[in-house]
Amino acid sequence: MSKSRRLAYFTAVNIDGSVLKSEARKGDVWYLDPRIDQKYQCGPDLYKDNALDRGHLVRRLDPMWGDIWQQAGEDTFHFTNAAPQHKNLNQKTWANLEDYILKNAGKLDLKVTVFTGPIFRADDLRYRGQYRIPAEFWKVVVIVKEDGNPSATAYLQTQKNLIADLEFAYGAYKTYQVPVTLIEELSGLSFGVLRQFDPLAATGVEEAVVAGLVIENPEDIRL
Repeated sequence: MSKSRRLAYFTAVNIDGSVLKSEARKGDVWYLDPRIDQKYQCGPDLYKDNALDRGHLVRRLDPMWGDIWQQAGEDTFHFTNAAPQHKNLNQKTWANLEDYILKNAGKLDLKVTVFTGPIFRADDLRYRGQYRIPAEFWKVVVIVKEDGNPSATAYLQTQKNLIADLEFAYGAYKTYQVPVTLIEELSGLSFGVLRQFDPLAATGVEEAVVAGLVIENPEDIRL
């Protein structure tokens, strides 16, 4: 968690595609996280009377496997797992990417690790006097492919133009596949050896795609 932003720097979740469960969503009841003081969390006031969704960083369905799958899904509704995302960003392209990842995890019985987080910038929009709205979000997905080789793919999405109606990079409302090293640079995190398994780096095109490969459908993803 970021103390100053009151949002998560990053989240991580493991998915076991061989034992995934599914259950209809019963509603959006969100909870403050009892593990840290409320003053370090962005609570419900941030999301009132605007177009901001409580965007799941760890998607609800991702940890729903194993013996405690129902509790795991419920735990994703803590505000420490939420980030302010414009409703069009959260419900459209970003969700399609997550659907694709989860669908393939189940289909191929893959084990997947997904890291997700916002990009914190000094010029992020100040909202309602106390919040800073991230304009970009990232995701790094790690799998072992059917041929036995690891793959670590990175994605970046922007909501810069979408959040204009609140009061106020990359292109508008698009998802990009980018080098893992770019996410490291933007987030300040290190993914260690995972960068060695980035297909963009492995094919020698990493430097050429710093501006991002636009992802409009699953066929655009390089694994």
